[in-house]
Amino acid sequence: MPSHPYPIREIARQAGLSEATVDRVLNNRGGVRESTAREVQQAITDLHRQRDQIRLGGRSFLIDIVMQAPERFSSTVQGALEAELPALHPAVMRSRFHFRETGPVGELVATLDRLATKRQSQSQGVILKAPDLPEVTAAVGRLTTAGIPVVTLVTDLPASSRLAYVGIDNRAAGATAAYLIGQWLGDRPGNVLTSLSSGFFRGEEEREMGFRSAMRTLHPQRTLVEMTEGQGLDATQRELVLDALKRDSDIRAVYSIGGGNIATLEAFGALDRECAVFIAHDLDHDNTRLLRRRRLSAVLHHDLRQDMRRACQIIMQAHRALPAGTAPSLPSAIQVVTPYNMPPEEPSTTLDG
Repeated sequence: MPSHPYPIREIARQAGLSEATVDRVLNNRGGVRESTAREVQQAITDLHRQRDQIRLGGRSFLIDIVMQAPERFSSTVQGALEAELPALHPAVMRSRFHFRETGPVGELVATLDRLATKRQSQSQGVILKAPDLPEVTAAVGRLTTAGIPVVTLVTDLPASSRLAYVGIDNRAAGATAAYLIGQWLGDRPGNVLTSLSSGFFRGEEEREMGFRSAMRTLHPQRTLVEMTEGQGLDATQRELVLDALKRDSDIRAVYSIGGGNIATLEAFGALDRECAVFIAHDLDHDNTRLLRRRRLSAVLHHDLRQDMRRACQIIMQAHRALPAGTAPSLPSAIQVVTPYNMPPEEPSTTLDG
């Protein structure tokens, strides 16, 4: 394993493993699983990324980011958080990442329970993007009982004991999408495909409800075709969109709530069908490229860096490291981004999704 400047104790805390296990991995003594060795390597990589902040003094916090989302969005969140860490000085905010694109809910719950029960390297806060399921709500309750504050990100768990929700007003976002599609389609005929990654994410469900309500009021003549469970993954998304287009020859517009937009456009192209208006969410890497190429009409975006800063401040408030009211309680502002008001391109070495 490559050399590094970090004490074993620091690596063990970052990885959530015992010092003895880390020592065995670093010194190639055997007796550990390959997955454990990868966890140690990932901890060293994360410490490298956070090194500039770690050098500075101040109170230290260890937080965990647990997300079920496509990699393109998870990496956007990771990049946003790490870009904000220096702004939290003099506090030192260390982060661990637990990302998955899909899988059984039991595996997600097991991750949360490990954080709740682990005494060594115990988490001081969890930022969570997860489906709104009873098992997840119960796991959040166990984290709260263990004294670990939970902040939900992008999609909420309103029945849980989470401390706060950080993100946009999803119903307002859906209504905004309905307004834009109605304006751009005008009097042209055509149905609208609404694409969700999963019906179990509260945020996506609220976007769909806001969209449906506004369309019913503004454009009651248009038929909405709902498609779900694509998980935002390209292979699944493409097949589901192809099936929807074959079943409905009048689909002319898309409101993409859950992502997988490259695959959606590929499906339209495969059937030589026009997508007259396409509204998506988040300026991740895929959507940025599609918008620059005029393949998307607009992207509903919000400042993830601001969201991550606010989530960290809420956790710090819970530990009385910041006064109450430091983190604003209003939803994040919804930005309508077109090819003509896109933010400047980031250097190729940075993460935008």
